Amino acid sequence: MPSFVFMVLLLGWPTVVGIREAFMGPDGFTLANWERMAAEPRFWEAVRNTLLLIVVVIPIQFVLAFGMALLLQSRLRGSRLYFYLWAVPLAVSDLAAGLVWLSIFTDRGYLNSVLAALGLGDGFSWLSYQHHSTMLLAVVLAEIWRSTSLVLIIVVAGMQMIPREYDEAAQVFGGGAWQRVRHVILPLVKPNLQVALILRMIMAMQSFAVAQALTGRNFPLLVGETYEWFAALQNPAVAGAVALVVLGVSLVASITCLRVLRQPEAEVRLR
Repeated sequence: MPSFVFMVLLLGWPTVVGIREAFMGPDGFTLANWERMAAEPRFWEAVRNTLLLIVVVIPIQFVLAFGMALLLQSRLRGSRLYFYLWAVPLAVSDLAAGLVWLSIFTDRGYLNSVLAALGLGDGFSWLSYQHHSTMLLAVVLAEIWRSTSLVLIIVVAGMQMIPREYDEAAQVFGGGAWQRVRHVILPLVKPNLQVALILRMIMAMQSFAVAQALTGRNFPLLVGETYEWFAALQNPAVAGAVALVVLGVSLVASITCLRVLRQPEAEVRLR
């Protein structure tokens, strides 16, 4: 019962208020808020940028996190120190991470200073609205740096649950490194990868502060548009419509991940 009340107050009630704001006008039920949202070109630009972030960032993060987890599991010298260093970005807030990368990519930042010292130009406006590809590159690098450690921790937790006898048995039967990863480690960390994938997709849909700190409004994202409609334009109805789009896409993505990565019942019983 307490958990039900907790869910209703903290999740259910705000959702109901958001749905009411999105579909209600001065004269009752209306779709005018949705039409206004869809007629705004920045909304579609935000949809494109948000999907680009998901498609580009998440696969890179999983490859990096899995490789880093394998290095940690190989128990190289200093592995524990590497783990702590790689987990540091997790303690940095989104806005602070954006400001760190802003100091690198701004016109008078560290990157242009290094390039100028090497005689490779007098500076480049990496974050200018005229250079969308370099803006995307900056946001992608900042997002990878900021949140890969979350995936790493989840994957490492899964790998530590694998009995070492499994890997030793695979070696006895002549399994190479790639075969052991493919046939032993990957199937056993699949539930952890599923959790990490859902978390990262939801977090990617909610990306805002890093892009805002780096590019202002030059690289709009869906959650940023929600904030813009609510705070700057003083229109909570359209803000509610954009927020419902974020919620709907997050739900569809989560359900899709659960169904695609669902484990067969026999495999679950074996575990």
